[in-house]
Amino acid sequence: MADVSRLPWAINDHWDWQRHAACRGMNSEVFFHPDGERDPRRSERVEAAARICAGCAVREPCRDWARRVAEPYGVWGGEGEQERREHLAQARRGRTA
Repeated sequence: MADVSRLPWAINDHWDWQRHAACRGMNSEVFFHPDGERDPRRSERVEAAARICAGCAVREPCRDWARRVAEPYGVWGGEGEQERREHLAQARRGRTA
């Protein structure tokens, strides 16, 4: 589960970017894996979601939000779960190095 203690407070400015997301109103199954999904199906789904994100006007705020709260699930801002984990691990190593 995401660590909600790091979520920004509920001010519209923090969430307004979501209104402009390319994925708004789309089926969330494109962005979140069903139970038991494995490669190659999983990789194909993540790539399809990342293609949608690639043309999104709010890709960076979306990705940054998912990183900030260490969102463990889904594709956010074109970044899959594994990519986000790797980025967060690298950021932690950079802080401790």
